[in-house]
Amino acid sequence: RGSWLPRQLSSPTPTRTMTFFRPSAKYEGVWPFHIFMLRLFYFLAAAFVATWAWDELLTHEGPWEQYRSVMICVWAAYPTLMAIGLIHPLRMLPIMLFTVFYKALWLGMVAYPMYQAGMLTPSALQMAKDFALPPLALIAVPWGFAFRTLVLPKRRVPAT
Repeated sequence: RGSWLPRQLSSPTPTRTMTFFRPSAKYEGVWPFHIFMLRLFYFLAAAFVATWAWDELLTHEGPWEQYRSVMICVWAAYPTLMAIGLIHPLRMLPIMLFTVFYKALWLGMVAYPMYQAGMLTPSALQMAKDFALPPLALIAVPWGFAFRTLVLPKRRVPAT
């Protein structure tokens, strides 16, 4: 065809593309797509949430308001730990689940009732927009793997 690239690299083959959406032995049966998405979320959390929170912690002056200080510390801790997920994406899955769960709780139990009552403040609206990523995170989570490894009891191998 006159391409300067080797045939294997000149155009994606259906086989190579499809392996992105098939279980991989390298990742304990998890699709490479999920690994990619988890790493993307871990990177975004570390790059944006952690840097913002650490900046707030390190530059704060004066006394802290109790609940805001806890919020900033949590937002500094979990995305910093998520950075480990760039190397070990499946080991940081519980932190990803924590993130999805607390954001979904806040959206459903706080923001939505405020919205229904017509009392959604500009700051709550902004937080709701920031928290609107859990639906995308639901796609990233390998739910079968999470259930097998975090919920089901480990299979015992009989002693021989």
